[in-house]
Amino acid sequence: MHTVVVGTSGVTASDVLAVARADARIELSEEALTALAAARGIVDALAAKPDPVYGVSTGFGALATRHISQELRTQLQRNIVRSHAAGMGPRVEREVVRALMFLRLKTVCSGHTGVRPEVAQTMADLLNAGITPVVHEYGSLGCSGDLAPLSHCALTLMGEGEAEGPDGVVRPAGELLAGHGIAPVELREKEGLALLNGTDGMLGMLLMALADLDTLYKSADITAALSLEALLGTDKVLAPELHAIRPHPGQGASAANMLAVLKDSGLTGHHQDDAPRVQDAYSVRCAPQVAGAGRDTLAHARLVAERELASAVDNPVVLPDGRVESNGNFHGAPVAYVLDFLAIAAADLASIAERRTDRLLDKNRSHGLPPFLADDAGVDSGLMIAQYTQAALVSEMKRLAVPASADSIPSSAMQEDHVSMGWSAARKLRTAVDNLTRVLAIELYAATRAIELREGLTPAPASQAAITALRKAGAEGPGPDRFLAPDLAAADAFLRDGRLLAAVESVTGPLA
Repeated sequence: MHTVVVGTSGVTASDVLAVARADARIELSEEALTALAAARGIVDALAAKPDPVYGVSTGFGALATRHISQELRTQLQRNIVRSHAAGMGPRVEREVVRALMFLRLKTVCSGHTGVRPEVAQTMADLLNAGITPVVHEYGSLGCSGDLAPLSHCALTLMGEGEAEGPDGVVRPAGELLAGHGIAPVELREKEGLALLNGTDGMLGMLLMALADLDTLYKSADITAALSLEALLGTDKVLAPELHAIRPHPGQGASAANMLAVLKDSGLTGHHQDDAPRVQDAYSVRCAPQVAGAGRDTLAHARLVAERELASAVDNPVVLPDGRVESNGNFHGAPVAYVLDFLAIAAADLASIAERRTDRLLDKNRSHGLPPFLADDAGVDSGLMIAQYTQAALVSEMKRLAVPASADSIPSSAMQEDHVSMGWSAARKLRTAVDNLTRVLAIELYAATRAIELREGLTPAPASQAAITALRKAGAEGPGPDRFLAPDLAAADAFLRDGRLLAAVESVTGPLA
């Protein structure tokens, strides 16, 4: 099994994905353990002094004005976890919880939080045992960290609340810890606060969305190329010299991908009559411009994610000179903005894909294809309602593209009077990514059927590889009406797990 070693810095996006999605094992480096012990020594020294220090010897948020005596500080840390574990709604996905736990551990190991080494080790032990705290959909405002989600995780560290075991069964956390020989932690000064104060949930979801969208944007270039081919469009608009004079990197990459897929096609540039088209419709001709803009948005979001991965997000933080200082680094605005940007780009990519699908089904605009790609139009409805499903998905994606980060709602008696709503931005982006996959799957299904209906014309070798692999995956070709949902589900799974990309790249080589 792959092992991720956590030091004081250097955690990568691939590390997060390995832990979240592939159950990679975690080890703490000697460097991290040394940094943890040093920072803890600073916190212990401050705790022994009579001067109030936020998070060490005071209450929290709007209650920070109260000085807490030493005999109540363990109770204070325990209470903040219990009271903040106030999430509601459906459970959050296992991979999201593992990502946020690992990212919190990453910050803890930076040596800026003042958490004891044994607490960090217990966090690693939980992940290695496959124990996943029950975290709920609602509760984070994306400021002061993803408080409620992280609190549910910290509650499990204390042996309280509920968690899912490696067998997928939800049990009392104390029972699960005991079954794996893990001792619950008793939190000391600052530790409860340090476990709750981070952008880890929204960052984890951003990193997973970036990985998924990287594949989806390549897949979208493929489906756009297939639609262009099925519509007998021209590939001249994909010429590198045209994109060089508008040098957006994503646009050039998308055009190059489409050109690679269409190499040696016998369909591009053909016409069903003697009146050749001067130009293809925008949804075909401008595919690289729209997908390319989304790719450039991905690049910006990846830069923000890398910066956040390199950050130690906590409040207060322990500085190398021994100071423990309050700060606002927990504010989720940088992450929230790009989560919203990605939802906007995904909605637009889905929208243009749906327009191409609709064009394939309309006999007045499909350049010789049968209505709705039906076998016997009128008796058969063909893919009419598949496009309805696609349109419903796109409509929802447009609603999901409304920015969450433009909203703010005050909390904590107006102490926390401006929040990022980054968690909400991340949650809706996950739905948008899921829906985009389905939208592209429907375009794939329609475009491949349309190409097969172009009798006497030979598709590009890469297109044929995609069609052959899709049919083997269970999505059938043209013919009389049949129960359509299983075919669409097969196309969705084929695109979602990367088989479409693999089939095409077996001919083209790696796409950009």
